[in-house]
Amino acid sequence: MTFEAETTVSLGSPASAFSLPDVVTGKNVSLQDLSPSKALLIIFLCRHCPHVIHVRKALLDLVRQYQPAGLACISICSNDAIKYPDDAPDKLREMAIECKFPFPLLYDESQAVARAYGARCTPDFFLYDAQHRLAYRGRFDDSTPGNGKPVTGNDLRAAMEQLLAGKPVSLDQKPGMGCSIKWK
Repeated sequence: MTFEAETTVSLGSPASAFSLPDVVTGKNVSLQDLSPSKALLIIFLCRHCPHVIHVRKALLDLVRQYQPAGLACISICSNDAIKYPDDAPDKLREMAIECKFPFPLLYDESQAVARAYGARCTPDFFLYDAQHRLAYRGRFDDSTPGNGKPVTGNDLRAAMEQLLAGKPVSLDQKPGMGCSIKWK
């Protein structure tokens, strides 16, 4: 079922602290552990969602393109792995390795981090400035599975370019769209 993410966290809000296991390395990664960066992208995603699958390659390419300019990135899966076994840590690990994720993929078993961020769907994008204040909460672009529009990442790309250039991010932000997070 397609779900439009409601904006429940205000722009300018600080990023919530977290410490979660990386599905590839098994080591915990926390917000405080991240190296200073001009921008931080936190993506809530999963393995099975058609919306994530639809944008995954373009998303990975976009992150790789902007990492040298100062973008840090973390992805988090908060889905209930009992009801959705494709989103269990071992399956997420397979995806991260197969797709060569250029950032950690963390597992939020308790779903507390998704709740703290106000994440509602997969994919759900939260872009923070250097002080970890929310600058963008919106969609990747206007492409969805089956609507025939090309996957460009234009909405997220524009926000990243503005933030990395030290400019204010446009307040014209369209909600993300995807599968609802699978709550326990």
